[in-house]
Amino acid sequence: MSLSRKRKKELRRLQNDANQLWENQQVLVGHAADVAREAGRQLGNFNREQVVPVVQDAYNRKVAPVVDQGVRFGKHVVDDKVVPIVGGVVGTALSAWDVANAKRHGIAPRSRAVPEKKGPGIGSVVALVLGAAAAIGVLYAAWQALRADDELWVADDPLSAPDA
Repeated sequence: MSLSRKRKKELRRLQNDANQLWENQQVLVGHAADVAREAGRQLGNFNREQVVPVVQDAYNRKVAPVVDQGVRFGKHVVDDKVVPIVGGVVGTALSAWDVANAKRHGIAPRSRAVPEKKGPGIGSVVALVLGAAAAIGVLYAAWQALRADDELWVADDPLSAPDA
């Protein structure tokens, strides 16, 4: 297929216009990337200066007391209610077992003094672990919500225009 000179000239002019448009778009995209980068930086500054102090204050005033109260209540329930009940049931069962074994073997049961337990119980350890896990979960959620989004990407080198 052969084209006239006039058509070839028009096609060359159109291709030059398309190349010029492509270069202008690359410049525009570069400026947009600069603006987006600056906006992200400003958002990070705003976050550090305005949002984080308000969130920390609200957390310290509203969430931390509730979490502390929950931990204290959980420790109280486990240490003062669950552990003594379970310990009593297990102790009674073991005593009954020892008495039954002693009767079967004809041995008189011996009474032993049980030393008092010192230190935190298993319930307090479980309550502390659950409280720490809850605090870590809250901190992680806050970090995810407040972190900067660095995943904006724009190519630094301009792409060449497609040949027509």
